[in-house]
Amino acid sequence: MIDFLFFVSYTWFYERMNSMLTPERQQFIIEMIKRMGIVKLRDIVEATNTSESTIRRDLVELESLNLLKRVHGGAASINSKATELSMTEKTSKNVQSKKLIAGLAVTQINEGDCIYLDAGSTTFEMIPLLKGLDVTVVTNGLMHVEALFENEVSAYLIGGKMKGHTKALIGSMASESLKNYRFDKCFIGANGIHPQFGYTTPDPEEAFVKKTAISISEKVFIIADYSKFGETSFAKIGEIEEAIILTDEIDDALAKQLEEKTSLIKVVKS
Repeated sequence: MIDFLFFVSYTWFYERMNSMLTPERQQFIIEMIKRMGIVKLRDIVEATNTSESTIRRDLVELESLNLLKRVHGGAASINSKATELSMTEKTSKNVQSKKLIAGLAVTQINEGDCIYLDAGSTTFEMIPLLKGLDVTVVTNGLMHVEALFENEVSAYLIGGKMKGHTKALIGSMASESLKNYRFDKCFIGANGIHPQFGYTTPDPEEAFVKKTAISISEKVFIIADYSKFGETSFAKIGEIEEAIILTDEIDDALAKQLEEKTSLIKVVKS
């Protein structure tokens, strides 16, 4: 819900919402997003006293002008953490860190384990290291499929809605598909790790799948490079204490806060 100060500062806008012209309404939406970073669709509808279909059209138009980014259930500023890099972009960032974390993650796996690999660039780096191991993998990562074949890893791909941007299977169907399995370990990616706000990711539908995987796993690992710490995103995955964190490096003060709630394992660099 819109915070009180913002509400007060725009009271004069509300008094004339019914007669507001499209440019005025769209400017109001832009100001909301500048002020709050992320705004839910229903909040814009309430604030402008306008139909949901009209606001959706406004958001489409404003996104086409590169003035905001539509996200599931609302809109965000272009620079908001609610926006997400594509899988192609992710695989080219912090590559060495991801390879190191992937190596650390594989040391947590035992012969005979059934594991879940979340769609993501760091879990993707784990796959070549699984070759020759007696493990069974379940994944929602479309990009993972070819690598699993190439490395002769026994694997299952869940069903669900395809999200092209991150090459992931997401949504309620993906979550239901996951419930057919039980995992010894799951390896989950997160866009934000914060001592207070927990593990977060931009898309609620992806968060839903991650939550389901966590709920059916004996042991849960969050894998993240140094860039994710202290950050928050739009949708909650879980609380800090729900998983062990695997990473390459982290600020000592932040590490201390996290270790009050969970275990944190860092790559030992030679």
